[in-house]
Amino acid sequence: MATEGARTGRLGLLLEQFDQAREMAQVRLADLGDEEYLWEPVAGCWSIRRRGEAVTPKAYGPGEWVLDKGAPDIPASEYAEVARQAADGMTVAKIAEDWSVGVERVEQVLAHTGTPEPDETPVTTIAWRLGHLHSGLAGRWEWTFGERRQEPRSLVDFTPSATVALERYWALVDRWRDSVAAVTEEQLDTVGFSQYPYGSDPGDRFAGVLAGENLELIHHMAEIAVLRDLWRTRFTTSR
Repeated sequence: MATEGARTGRLGLLLEQFDQAREMAQVRLADLGDEEYLWEPVAGCWSIRRRGEAVTPKAYGPGEWVLDKGAPDIPASEYAEVARQAADGMTVAKIAEDWSVGVERVEQVLAHTGTPEPDETPVTTIAWRLGHLHSGLAGRWEWTFGERRQEPRSLVDFTPSATVALERYWALVDRWRDSVAAVTEEQLDTVGFSQYPYGSDPGDRFAGVLAGENLELIHHMAEIAVLRDLWRTRFTTSR
């Protein structure tokens, strides 16, 4: 991992946040076993499964194991982002392309008033959350610092082994972190420095992309931490 002296400015703050989140995540993921990694706490979970056994229509992965994925949609938590895209001048057709949904769905979101209805999203396993993080980061690295040609969803060979999954993921995290540490101030402000195709990266300043990637790490690792707590206490009952 790259080391620096005193961290100042935007890049320093973003790296410090990333490093702290990574450190906390590694502590919380210590001694993760395969059974816990694949544990489905409720019926209907998304996870990683052998090819042919996936329970979702868009499951993907290049090898024997694939990551569950449903049909694309715009979750309620992203309604504000869609509104910002429209306010910034992005056409409805472009927004639809960005989210991989139909124009009608974007128009529905833009016409929505009041508090969004809660999303009916599935509970996902630790394996799914780690696979999701790994796949997204692998694709973003390839389309920012790599050759920008490989299909992002073909880059991660998902595995039922918690140990192997974590070894591969932390190695990628180190590569991402070292690449980011070399970014210049000019590149931080460059729109489209990342060309990752599944999201708004091509239209965003790279500083914003980095902030978003940090958020992705933080919120999914927090979810994993809760699942670990539930696993640890799964046989206890309240009195």
